[in-house]
Amino acid sequence: MDLSAAAVVVLQAGAVLLLAPLFAGIAARWKAWTESRTGPPVLQPYHDLVKYLRKEVVLPTGASRVFIAAPTVAFAAYVVISVVLPIATPYPIEVASLVDFLGGALLFGLAAVVTLLAAIDSGSNFPALGASRAVSFAALAEPTLIIVFFGVAVISGTNNPYVTNNVLASSLNAYLSPTHLLVMAAFFLLLLFETGKLPVESSGLGEFGMLDEGRTFEHSGRLLGLFRWNGWLKQFLLYAVFLNVFALPWGMLSQPTVAAAGFNLIVLAAKMLLLVVVLVFLEATLAKIRLFKIRDYLAVSFSLAILALFAFAVLGGA
Repeated sequence: MDLSAAAVVVLQAGAVLLLAPLFAGIAARWKAWTESRTGPPVLQPYHDLVKYLRKEVVLPTGASRVFIAAPTVAFAAYVVISVVLPIATPYPIEVASLVDFLGGALLFGLAAVVTLLAAIDSGSNFPALGASRAVSFAALAEPTLIIVFFGVAVISGTNNPYVTNNVLASSLNAYLSPTHLLVMAAFFLLLLFETGKLPVESSGLGEFGMLDEGRTFEHSGRLLGLFRWNGWLKQFLLYAVFLNVFALPWGMLSQPTVAAAGFNLIVLAAKMLLLVVVLVFLEATLAKIRLFKIRDYLAVSFSLAILALFAFAVLGGA
């Protein structure tokens, strides 16, 4: 790996780690405006992260090493994902061959599994309740994510996200094919669920239907800070996959330079701001559905993903 390629890898990973809290802060600020509130500062996630990392870790009685290691393992999984996706470059960077679409989906699943194990290991009823809810929903969410990645892979004939990005960006027929449109719709519905957006969930410790907060209820200090960071990373990475591979695969420079990678990150930031506007609009206009209806909602996403495969079997990539 030459110096320029190494710099691009570091730039992409660093951008994901640093920008993930920023877009979480922007979304929170804009959501507050739709509710006629001032809202927290855009940089509030950074202040929260620094606060958490400075605090002492308090462990529940009987907690094992699983409880302590889970945030770090999940964080490592998201870091690996951040350097194998077309985020700053439309061409594979040096370490991109480590993971393909299926491997990325499994890494997302690994992060979710260790979080659930930590919730159960806490020995507290409330995190266990959040974990049981998450498992019941993940029975549809995780297979949908895998089928979505498989569905977009059949269009390009490969499960490499970089090849898929180039195929969709260069072929309007492939982009407008029923298979891709159905897969994109399925992924968008799944994106709303995975990032805690309406109409499936409200964030906050006062909500009975909270999922992420429930699973990490017994964590504190640096461990809780890592879990918060993990949530922002997951949101950022799903946004990046949806935008650069599925919805808006255009606008990226293919030159293997740090300057081109920096330009591509600016383009991605603009795309994300547009997506945040759409998501905030949905949060402001759509009512929440009840907790027991989440499985029905995810079943719609799963059905669209399956329908995309049937469309490809019948119509091909046309």
